[in-house]
Amino acid sequence: MLVRHGRTPTTGAVLPGRARGLHLSDAGRAQAEAVARRIAALPRPPTAVYASPMERAMETAAPIARGLRVRVRTEPGLVECDFGEWTGARLAALRRRKEWRHVQAAPSTFRFPRGESFVELQARAWDAVAELAARHAGETIVAVSHADPIKAVVAMALGVPLDCFQRVVISTCSVSVVVVGPSTPLVLCVNALGELRELVPS
Repeated sequence: MLVRHGRTPTTGAVLPGRARGLHLSDAGRAQAEAVARRIAALPRPPTAVYASPMERAMETAAPIARGLRVRVRTEPGLVECDFGEWTGARLAALRRRKEWRHVQAAPSTFRFPRGESFVELQARAWDAVAELAARHAGETIVAVSHADPIKAVVAMALGVPLDCFQRVVISTCSVSVVVVGPSTPLVLCVNALGELRELVPS
């Protein structure tokens, strides 16, 4: 279960990346509590909770773990993309740059200045998810991450080109569910914001 962190004071306005000190807003904390209740209500609750090391992800994971009576474990592979020199920039300004067209239409060709490429992002996020799935074979687990890593994992699971991954929307505190095992991955849902109790592989 891939959960995006809750809202922060800069969500939708700034590209925070891996800058430290960004915490959930009041609305984000309410979102985290709500998604924790939805996950805890599953007939077969998850057995483990992992999170990106960023504060906003750890704060989102905390009520989920508390509701499941497990501890949050940090997984570096779930961390946000390294936006390099773009870290902390306002999205309104970035959208005016000519490079923004590559970010949206051809992300496989783009590397953030002094940062990570989308190809590298997808590889390490998928490797992290696959390793966690192998570690917890046959179990359901929660991985709290960020929009771009989750979109990249969903694209990989669907087998679609990385250049299509920007077509996926991942809202704050949404849940996307991927079955990862020895056979072809299955995507059960993407960007779910409602009840989860009926989610089972068909």
